[in-house]
Amino acid sequence: MRLGCGIALLVALLSVGVLLSQRGSELAPGQVKGSGRPSSVTLDRITRQQSSAAALAPATNPRQILFGDLHVHTTYSIDAFLYALPIFASEGGHPPADACDYARYCSSLDFFSINDHAEGITPERWQATIDTLRACNARAGDPASPDLVPLLGWEWTQVGATPEEHWGHKNVVLRGLGDNEVPARPIAFRPASDMQRAPKRWQLRAGESVASLLGPDYADFLWWLGRLLDMPACAQGVHTRELPADCLESADTPEQLFRKLDEWGLDSLVIPHGLAWGIHAPPGARLDNQLTPSQHDPDRQTLLEVFSGHGNSEVYRPWQDRPGAGSETELCPAPTANLLPCCWRAGEIMRERCGDLPAAQCEARVETARRLALQAGVSPHRVFPDTGPADWLDCDECRDCFKPAQTLRAGESAQYGLALSHFDPDAEDEPPLRFRWGFIASSDNHRARSGTGFKQLDRSYSTDARGLQDPAVDALIRRFTVAGHVDRQQPQGVVSDARTFAALFDNERSASFMYPGGLVAVHAAGRGRDALWHGLEKREVYGTSGPRILLWFELLNGPDGPVPMGGEVALDRTPHFQVRAVGAFAQQSGCPEHAVSGLGAARIEDLCRGECYHPSERRHRIDTIEVVRVRPQTAPGQPIEGRIEDPWLRHECPPDPAGCVLEFEDPDFLADTGDHVYYVRALQEPTPAINGDTVRADYDESGRAVSVDPCYGSWLTSEDDDCLAPVRERAWSSPIYVDRAR
Repeated sequence: MRLGCGIALLVALLSVGVLLSQRGSELAPGQVKGSGRPSSVTLDRITRQQSSAAALAPATNPRQILFGDLHVHTTYSIDAFLYALPIFASEGGHPPADACDYARYCSSLDFFSINDHAEGITPERWQATIDTLRACNARAGDPASPDLVPLLGWEWTQVGATPEEHWGHKNVVLRGLGDNEVPARPIAFRPASDMQRAPKRWQLRAGESVASLLGPDYADFLWWLGRLLDMPACAQGVHTRELPADCLESADTPEQLFRKLDEWGLDSLVIPHGLAWGIHAPPGARLDNQLTPSQHDPDRQTLLEVFSGHGNSEVYRPWQDRPGAGSETELCPAPTANLLPCCWRAGEIMRERCGDLPAAQCEARVETARRLALQAGVSPHRVFPDTGPADWLDCDECRDCFKPAQTLRAGESAQYGLALSHFDPDAEDEPPLRFRWGFIASSDNHRARSGTGFKQLDRSYSTDARGLQDPAVDALIRRFTVAGHVDRQQPQGVVSDARTFAALFDNERSASFMYPGGLVAVHAAGRGRDALWHGLEKREVYGTSGPRILLWFELLNGPDGPVPMGGEVALDRTPHFQVRAVGAFAQQSGCPEHAVSGLGAARIEDLCRGECYHPSERRHRIDTIEVVRVRPQTAPGQPIEGRIEDPWLRHECPPDPAGCVLEFEDPDFLADTGDHVYYVRALQEPTPAINGDTVRADYDESGRAVSVDPCYGSWLTSEDDDCLAPVRERAWSSPIYVDRAR
């Protein structure tokens, strides 16, 4: 007996010794496989655009429209690597080279950028990304007319616990790829608290050995976290060009980020995105704290991502912008016809669980549940950790929004930002500071798949919906990371923090708000990098929800001639506008021959899942053009509500597949002493879309949600269910900013 125990102990010790010798390793950047697209493909694309434009009206702006994606993550982002682990039944990692091949042949884009989260980028991975994009660019052909323009960037990923300290996420995109055009390192947001709660280096080292039993990917993940811990934080107060290349540089606020970019002195754009996502932004968050001379850079922060694969951040809804939101004295509002507050739903869940509790005690716990849900910030559902998404119905969601972001924060929306003004009390004669964004859309895809919105299929691969695929593993993980509730009749307090490891698993409700991504469209004088960058800088851009809708929006009677979308003008006359829109090509199944021959059948199947951008000869019909008018604040403290008119004008288009044209004027402009902002939406005929109905709620006669059927990312929803519902895909123009001539 003792001999058997001794042998077992010896075997265990030897096993531990073997395990401790096993370590994870670096994730290679991959190798760009595809050659450049044939020039005939590019020529055909240009010819089709020109024919569509000429069929509508004489063109005042004959530029090309280039389609791209300025928000692509590879497995060099920590969250992307996590969701690529086998536990999520993923097909594995997607390094930077995949982003190039996918953009060139799967989605057939004109340009794209890689924007991995800066806090996870080591010096080795930063250089590998640069080298990969250079290799991608080398295959693009004539620099004046390349088939694809790859751009370098990163994401500054900030989340604040309170509205006052929340700044949100921003993508930094750089113009060039040369040695003198890129910084030595990206600039992250990594607060000291992250390092204080990080595991110790020896814990990660031991974890690598244990994780290697599950597979090399798990060990590689922990090795990477250890490599990040080994990186010293860059010294504060030192000029960024004087810092060592191997430190992790951090900026706590937009002001610090802008200052560091100024020190580099490189051409760059800073693009806020996902600001209205309630999964990150705390209740009560508003753009007011960002519209100041220090926290806003009007020269760099010229574009705003209004839509991505994580939803639509365009619209303002006054019932979601409660003045007291996020404060200790806030009271939970009662439901309205348009909104079921999650704090209220928490009280109803408690009421349903009261059972034989005395009535007074039940009501006290109902009020406690509401109060705790308010205090829980972005995580009200954790007041009852044993609940699932279906228990919360459609609480805090925008019922009448197109592909909404989860738990829309209306004070962080694009429309709210357009209506906002910052008045400097020391410069009363100066015009107020305002956001003057161009509107774009992108994918925010975390599998190196840029521009995934060309087809609405294969939900688990074309969106970022993620979930555990094994019910037993799901239950185990949630027991240790999310749940832990012991008394179903007692709501519990929540420490809300969107940056925890547990939050990465707490994503089942989010899966219903994951969509194939949008696109950036740029009116450019040519296809080269300089022409593309000029269009981005001038805000001559628009966004689409995925389809390649053609859109032109111009002020026709500017003092110096037509003013394109994104432009600014001062007028002393009634503004006169023209909109032209053409629907996107209906897609054929599979991939075109040039994609298969250029990338290879095996690579097409592995990376593109056998589906590529493959236009037919038929275009979808544009059925509506909507005009939104915003009149920015003219005095401090002026209410936002009433200054956003959406839609101000709606035009039902004739059933013409060639497109739709609208000319209109604003007869009220001269009677109003303030400035005006106009932008348009071009809506296609209804077509099926992934998560077009989000949580798929059923309502009673009074409009109250009685049940939901969420589109889960896990085993709870079949991979064959693409959760399709009809929507009107759309394009958002950049605004035209029309000031009163002074």
